Amino acid sequence: MRRFLAFAAVLPLLAACAEGGRSYAPTSPAPSAPAVTQAAAAADTPAEPASCSGRPTPAQTEGPYFKSGSPERASLLESGLPGGQLLLSGRVFDGQCRPLSGVVLDFWQADASGRYDNAGYRLRGHQSTTADGRYTLRTVIPGEYPGRTEHIHVKVAAPGKPVLTTQLYFPGVARNSSDSIFDPALLIRLDDGAPTRGGAFDFVIPN
Repeated sequence: MRRFLAFAAVLPLLAACAEGGRSYAPTSPAPSAPAVTQAAAAADTPAEPASCSGRPTPAQTEGPYFKSGSPERASLLESGLPGGQLLLSGRVFDGQCRPLSGVVLDFWQADASGRYDNAGYRLRGHQSTTADGRYTLRTVIPGEYPGRTEHIHVKVAAPGKPVLTTQLYFPGVARNSSDSIFDPALLIRLDDGAPTRGGAFDFVIPN
């Protein structure tokens, strides 16, 4: 009976707190399910990457091995293709760091031995960015060929803007220092994952 009277005495105080706009914090921990849901939502909608400075991505030479008409695909991997695998992802922004959708990225590269397929479309493909400017490419890490360091070619065609032609490079490659057109601004951010290494690069297209 005494416990009931004590609880009844507290009820008006709780009601007053609620009417005054103050929330009641329970002493027991909140259920874990909402926290998991929020984490999942954050993973689906990540914050704007710090790499977008608004500075345009440098253009570079096309080189001798570009071929138009590449197939539309986000994976360049094929059965029996040698070499370490790479999952490259990122976003395409304008000069004010706003994501650009419908941008066509056309990739081409050498295989792990430094050879380009000039007869077909092996290790060649194009794709379009999503509504929030994202792209993802599955491929292999290219090898070196005479006079060049490891690199991936790409053309970035945003609607209503000139096509950006450039090349992406890999950190820690000895030949970077002797490559005549290497630009550190075009380095992929690379992790040490295995068996597939993760890489990231964000493109900025001038307004």
